[in-house]
Amino acid sequence: MSLLVTPEELARELESSAPLLIDLRPVEDYCENHLPGAVHLDLFGISSVDTDPAPLNAFFWIIEHLLASRGVSNDVPVVVYDDSSGIRAARAFWFLEFFGHPNTRLLDGGYNAWTRKQLPVTRQASRPKPTDWKATRDAGILAGWRDVNDRLGKPDAVIVDTRSDGEYCGTTVRAARGGAVPGAIHLEWTNNLGPDGAFKSQSDLKTMYEQAGITPDREVVTYCQGGYRAAHSYLALRLIGYPRVRNYVGSWKEWGDRVDLPIEHPNKP
Repeated sequence: MSLLVTPEELARELESSAPLLIDLRPVEDYCENHLPGAVHLDLFGISSVDTDPAPLNAFFWIIEHLLASRGVSNDVPVVVYDDSSGIRAARAFWFLEFFGHPNTRLLDGGYNAWTRKQLPVTRQASRPKPTDWKATRDAGILAGWRDVNDRLGKPDAVIVDTRSDGEYCGTTVRAARGGAVPGAIHLEWTNNLGPDGAFKSQSDLKTMYEQAGITPDREVVTYCQGGYRAAHSYLALRLIGYPRVRNYVGSWKEWGDRVDLPIEHPNKP
């Protein structure tokens, strides 16, 4: 199953079927215009900065409830989107995969690509149809701080820092400490996209990641500040068939705040 859908493909699909469209943009953008039939869900700012079991379970319960309140069920395909192929939609994509949804795709290029094709939009809000969806959780694509710590220095694992240069080097500090997870390879998430805001081709993504030393024979753990940009690189790696990818949802906010965990201050060439 494809993980992305183009505007043209989605427009043709909507003529004969009704996937659940979820608009992850800010509510004011949704109110201005959105894809016909899309429901709104802004998950931005709902984060977990403690990946110990109890708080993490509570966090996932909230996200699962919000997705069900917007009509998610395993019987209906889901298409998520934001302005471009951005971090809001990618994070929702990761949540749905983590919860075991069997058919989730991201609108490649997002709302901007849709409107560039002069496809229809509307201001009419669609009322969600809540479900009693009960998700299953795939721990194999999730990382907590213990998972990251256990993989430090392991040759069969690679930690990928998807943040900006300043965050990676520690000159931009967004937690108790600035810096990076020791040994992490820095590849900012924006490198996954082309100038049009859509994902680069699979061949370009594959070349980029392999040249950085992020190879499919290794387990990959992505992180950022709070699991948003990390989810984007998770999706990019899924697009090129990497079999073992985890998103560290607590990311630097948790790691940098925990003074018992090691950090480094890399220098960019």
